[in-house]
Amino acid sequence: MAFLIKKAVLFFFIMLFCITAGQKPDSLYSPPEQENIKYPQIQVKGLFQARYLVGMSKDVDVNGLHHSDHSGTDNNFMIKYMRVQMRAQISKRTEVVALANLADFKNDPKSRVLENAYLKYTFNPKLAFTVGQFRPWFGLEETYPIDIIKSLDWSNQYTEFGKLGWTSFQIGLSATGQLNLGTIPFQYGISVVNGNGKNQINDNDNGKQYSTRLVFGFSKKYNLNLGLNGGIGEVFGKKIYAVGVDVSSLIKFDPRWSLDMQLEAKQATNHPLYFAADPETRSQNPDEYLIRGAYFLPNIRYEINHRNLSAFELSCRYEYLDTNFRLNSNPRQTITPMFGLEFLKNYGARIQLGMQFDRYKHQIENTTQYNNNLFIIQVQSRF
Repeated sequence: MAFLIKKAVLFFFIMLFCITAGQKPDSLYSPPEQENIKYPQIQVKGLFQARYLVGMSKDVDVNGLHHSDHSGTDNNFMIKYMRVQMRAQISKRTEVVALANLADFKNDPKSRVLENAYLKYTFNPKLAFTVGQFRPWFGLEETYPIDIIKSLDWSNQYTEFGKLGWTSFQIGLSATGQLNLGTIPFQYGISVVNGNGKNQINDNDNGKQYSTRLVFGFSKKYNLNLGLNGGIGEVFGKKIYAVGVDVSSLIKFDPRWSLDMQLEAKQATNHPLYFAADPETRSQNPDEYLIRGAYFLPNIRYEINHRNLSAFELSCRYEYLDTNFRLNSNPRQTITPMFGLEFLKNYGARIQLGMQFDRYKHQIENTTQYNNNLFIIQVQSRF
């Protein structure tokens, strides 16, 4: 309880600092001109994304699961996303956002379908509060949506850190903003969340997860950004942590050719693995169960600007992930080369072809920890 109170007090003072930093001195403040805008302003957007998958490894299905009895499905059509988003600007400073993935009705919708459901209040560019269900800033992939990912899907580490409560959709409160530190552009995000995922009736314990992301812009010419991420929390009375660092850059060689590069690494307590272990034999320290991952994603883009073809892209992501590197290491290495054609600007319509190669240090039969090769055709449209 004392630990929770200390964290709550710490979070309060951080928020107080952010509010203070976000205010303009009275001597410099001038009332904004009245704008003749009618509220609410409603905006509706959507995303359709479908795939055709072919498993090219013997006895491994399209989900990566090995079948020693030679069963399993090695090819499949699937709808990954059918997202509908509604954004309501209800005042100059306040917006409400709802995002649902209708494709999730194919599974048990109890903890699915609804993704974003939040209210955001913006004091000024230096300070905005978000409350509800959203994606807390923790890592590079939180800063862009699924429809403009340069590869097949989120990285494996993003998916795993979502299970840990640090990424993906969580319920809580955050403060974000951007300002300049001298000549260096700076962005920040501070979040406190339940940490047990989306669409939950209650938190599953009294602990919360606190995280911070800081982004520094070091080169405007090369769009070079450095991101630092850190978090602490408590789950069923046990202390947990997460750290991460990422670097991104966008180099434009000329008006047509560009190179986008992303490098990210994270490490955290794998508390679901800790609590799944036998209480009689497991260590008392959850930090004996650690997850570690890193990936590098370069993406080359060429702007064609033809009436029927806007651009093409070529990417290849390499990823290393070990979900229990200290006690039972079995690293997974994934290489995902992808070729994409963009038919409408801003990824309005896109088709991608690629492969996903998974390799494990130790293969385990009848599990997903088994080497496999997967061929992918993916189509998407934003509207």
